[in-house]
Amino acid sequence: MPIVTAAISAAVIVVLTKCIEPDEAYASIDWPILFMIIGMLGLGKALESTGGAKWVADHLASGLGPMGPLVLLAGVYLLSSILTEIVTNNAVAIILTPIVINIAAALDVSARPFIIAVMFAASASFCTPIGYQTNTYVFGAGGYKFSDFARIGVPLNLLLFTTAIFVIPIFWPLAKP
Repeated sequence: MPIVTAAISAAVIVVLTKCIEPDEAYASIDWPILFMIIGMLGLGKALESTGGAKWVADHLASGLGPMGPLVLLAGVYLLSSILTEIVTNNAVAIILTPIVINIAAALDVSARPFIIAVMFAASASFCTPIGYQTNTYVFGAGGYKFSDFARIGVPLNLLLFTTAIFVIPIFWPLAKP
């Protein structure tokens, strides 16, 4: 059974068996967090439907492509990392993966390292409570401030960026096989 179905079923059973009252269940919902998640999904859809993400990626390729594939890989990683801090990581992966495949084809390099960079950067959302659902939940429940995430997340993201740019080309070479 999918986890969403199991969770909703469990919540309904808890209310129907009167383990908690409906008012208590309603009061336990953290509405600002719920609306923030809904807004993130909308922002991701807007970036996709307006062509904003493609525009940024096209400019990234034209600006960094002549400097070589390693510099472009770093740019793709940074773009993915920045976008995943303002929209969900899933949206970033969905939006940028086809774009980086086209960029790699245009530059006649392997697409695999660019896809790995997008996936890795999209999964490393530490600077804001927005990019990853767990961060959002912890933000509300733990009483953290937005700046708490940035204070720890920026150094952590920089460390992962540096590591990824050196490690990705080792395991997934930039040259086409």
